[in-house]
Amino acid sequence: MSARLEPTMPKGNRTIIHLVSSAGTGYVYTTTKNKRKSQEKLQLRKYDPRVRKHVMFVEGKP
Repeated sequence: MSARLEPTMPKGNRTIIHLVSSAGTGYVYTTTKNKRKSQEKLQLRKYDPRVRKHVMFVEGKP
């Protein structure tokens, strides 16, 4: 019985990241980011429902 190699699909350029609230509530948004085009950490101002305000969310470890 011979081993047959299956063709594999190429991996994408996007990686999953977590955006963690800077208000310290532990609330997290999950999104994707292009590995090649954006090397720096992502920072977005988004809504945190635990404090009922828009706060800064910074990229953290998934």
